[in-house]
Amino acid sequence: MASTLAPGRSRTAGSRRDWSGVGLNLLLYGGFVVMAIPFVWMILSSFKTSAEMRQWPPTWIPKDPTTENYRELFERLDFPRYFLNSIISALAVTAGNLLFCSMIGYALAKLDFPGKRVLLAIMLGTMMIPSFVTFMPLFVFVSNMNLTNTRAGLILPFLAGAFGAFLMRQYMLGLPDELLDAARVDGAGELRIFFRIVLPLCGPALATLGVLTFLTNWNSFLWPLVVATGEDMYTLPVALALFSTGQQRSNVALQMAGAVIVVLPVVVLFFAMQRYVIRGIATSGLK
Repeated sequence: MASTLAPGRSRTAGSRRDWSGVGLNLLLYGGFVVMAIPFVWMILSSFKTSAEMRQWPPTWIPKDPTTENYRELFERLDFPRYFLNSIISALAVTAGNLLFCSMIGYALAKLDFPGKRVLLAIMLGTMMIPSFVTFMPLFVFVSNMNLTNTRAGLILPFLAGAFGAFLMRQYMLGLPDELLDAARVDGAGELRIFFRIVLPLCGPALATLGVLTFLTNWNSFLWPLVVATGEDMYTLPVALALFSTGQQRSNVALQMAGAVIVVLPVVVLFFAMQRYVIRGIATSGLK
């Protein structure tokens, strides 16, 4: 009797798993649609005229598509300067984090020195402190160094971070010590081991750190708003916020075009690097 019921049970269990998989897929697709609707609306609205944006009921597809909003951004509103400021700041901060966080992570993972555990505990403790707590002391320090309204003021305070160092440490803990010991026996110094052996093996973690750092700095708003006292140092998020409160606040279509320019690079970067981001987080032991 048991042998005759087993196939039925297996078919029932298999059908339940199939239905659960279908339900999960539908849930995921539904979530994707809900999240994608605002982005689709933003892109379509950037090709509308200001008059069409004020129509009621609103339209999804532009009746008379135009690129005038993008031309106005780049020809009259000095958007290329803001774009350049954002690119320079994000790339410099990303490069600094890739280098310095990797060095810190290597020291904490593979080197022995006095106070290593204390240093690691302090670093982890700083990750629990909200960023706004250190905002004012950091601004006072930058101001006393006469770095306000400069690219150095936008870049230098964020060239290394506790999260990036911890991410790289977790990944480097998985590298075999025997490989590094063999290099030391062959006469290689720590710098040569770091640049020639360790870094090439940390591709997924470096990709993860690079993408997360670039996205964070690209979307940063409060720090550039405070440090950049002149329009020549404004980044894209700051410029877009000023458009929504200044003379262009009634031109919603123009603001949508600016939002597309802000969002598009990070979306393209994430989709291009998402495989490495997932792999880097999965293999670094972060949950």
